[in-house]
Amino acid sequence: MNSLPGWLRRHLAALRALLLLTLVCGAVYPLAITAVAQLPGLKDKAEGSYAEVDGERVGSELIGQPFLDADGNPLKQYFQVRDSNAGDGWDPMSTAASNRGMEDVVDVLPDPALVRAGKEDENARESLLTTVCARSLKFGELDGADGSRPYCTESGVGAVLSVIGPRDETGMVSRPIKVVSVNEACPATPFIAEYKGVKVECATYGEDYGEGQTVPIRGDAPERPAVPADAVTASGSGIDPHISTEWAELQAPRIAAARGIPADRVERLIEDNTTGRALGFMGEPAVNVLTLNIALDKTAPFQG
Repeated sequence: MNSLPGWLRRHLAALRALLLLTLVCGAVYPLAITAVAQLPGLKDKAEGSYAEVDGERVGSELIGQPFLDADGNPLKQYFQVRDSNAGDGWDPMSTAASNRGMEDVVDVLPDPALVRAGKEDENARESLLTTVCARSLKFGELDGADGSRPYCTESGVGAVLSVIGPRDETGMVSRPIKVVSVNEACPATPFIAEYKGVKVECATYGEDYGEGQTVPIRGDAPERPAVPADAVTASGSGIDPHISTEWAELQAPRIAAARGIPADRVERLIEDNTTGRALGFMGEPAVNVLTLNIALDKTAPFQG
């Protein structure tokens, strides 16, 4: 080997390293991890934590799934999971969040001509605030709770004004001359009639109100909404199978009524399917919706 040229020895050494690392990283390590994953206590998790009913897989305890009817409406006999932005919804191959922040409060309104024709405007976009408002109304109505929320209109869009007029040295509008409710398309009646003595107008499609000062209006909704935060937001992954105990308890009376069982029976099932804080101190207790709904079907089958 010493008689070989230096460049050839370097290439052979690189080839040996490649073959060795391929063997270790591509075969030995994966096989070792697979073997460890078959140990008792790890095997179920390694294979996907599948949930089964009568021997048939119905989902994974790690992946959220919707409980909706054919029209996309929540089934009243089941607990509901958080809305999803993963793919077309709850797609484990497209885990994703909306990436919209707290300052995302102004909608891009759809073309009314397309709306009248029953078509979808691909350029329209709902702000995070309007999404939160709409979900709060939806789940509030579903469970007979007050769906109102600060900075939301009664119709379920963001209560946001564009205030147009001269500005002072701080950049604030000192004397409004025009005020528009930017998330309420004409001919809607704005959620408030006046702002600082100026009549509030509905938003005209195609108009740019960016020159105005964006002013969210809090309204008189309670400081602590009845519909909890996890009900109106999606998880970072888009496939979170858990909900808060607060939201589960809000849904319990509806479930009990739909299945014709006592509410305390439903509450016991919630407790049985509640996981504690991670490592005993991180996060909050959460309820696994899939396992809870499976337990409901086993102990109190829906008769509707």
